[in-house]
Amino acid sequence: MTGVYVENLRKEFGDVVALDDVTLTFPDTELTVLVGPSGCGKTTLLRIIAGLEQATQGSVCIGEKDVSEAPPWGRNTAMVFQSYALYPHMTVFRNIAFPLEARKVSRAEIRERVERTAELLGIASLLQRKPRALSGGQMQRVAIGRAIVRNPKVFLMDEPLSNLDAKLRVSMRAELKRLQKELGVTTIYVTHDQEEAMTIADQLVVMRGGRIQQIGRAEDVYFHPNNKYVAGFIGSPAINFLPCTYERADGELAAECFNYPAPKRVRQAMAETSAERLTLGIRPEDIKVEEDPSPGAIPVSVYMTEPMGKEILLTLEAQDTLIKALAPARLHPDLDEQLWMRFGEECIHLFDDETGDALV
Repeated sequence: MTGVYVENLRKEFGDVVALDDVTLTFPDTELTVLVGPSGCGKTTLLRIIAGLEQATQGSVCIGEKDVSEAPPWGRNTAMVFQSYALYPHMTVFRNIAFPLEARKVSRAEIRERVERTAELLGIASLLQRKPRALSGGQMQRVAIGRAIVRNPKVFLMDEPLSNLDAKLRVSMRAELKRLQKELGVTTIYVTHDQEEAMTIADQLVVMRGGRIQQIGRAEDVYFHPNNKYVAGFIGSPAINFLPCTYERADGELAAECFNYPAPKRVRQAMAETSAERLTLGIRPEDIKVEEDPSPGAIPVSVYMTEPMGKEILLTLEAQDTLIKALAPARLHPDLDEQLWMRFGEECIHLFDDETGDALV
């Protein structure tokens, strides 16, 4: 199989810089997810790798070969688009077989490869149907099958599940991840859905404004974000951000709504920086909500409750500051009820307010 490497990629559309000095390795046989908001450059990067866009500067290597100037058909990649792009007048068999027919592959080999691919995707019984007789999930499988049947070096997927309903997306992404592992083909997957990205990625790449913000395993990006942007983009419910300062004399984090004793690792980090304006980040699941007061707990009132099955998402108010917290479903507080909260000390994130960089 084959890895992909891009170096110093820049792409300009007139005065707009879509990609700005992107250097990135897509490891062999792994599934790399490019995630970020619309306009961050992830699809542009995918299209440059596919050869559908020409980079303003920089290079693209697939395996050991520099393909920067190669046409799309000379790169041996297969792309699955957001739209299924199936031929409505052709059967499922013909849709999957089309790239092989275009290459003048023998009929016997085409039939063998199409049937094997259809069996792998669970659509062997649909080969004589036409697209109008298929569900959304079945059409997506056909589109993936058309890519698989070519035996490409690299799969390129541009939000392939975005047209499916929520329940089907969950099941399809699990199937897609298993399929990728079985095939062992290097795969580059684009999505704006951070939950989808976290679920399927071997390597997660968070992008913003044409630049890479962080690269790593999903759990590393989640627990150790490089900056405030990554911390805010990854995670649902979203992380709480609270402006604060560090009181060096008292060793406390001082926000508008509380003073909180700084854990040892925060004190150590603050001894190495001169940053004054800070942002404390704490995820809702890392806030412990208590019904009775205890030393160090912060008094809050219940602003809103959102039952989520086994958990309840609380919006807590502390002196006009709203904070999200996850609590066990057994907790049924009334609106405006008095509660107390404390932070998991090992789960506190701290960011420099000027640069956005993580300090802790």
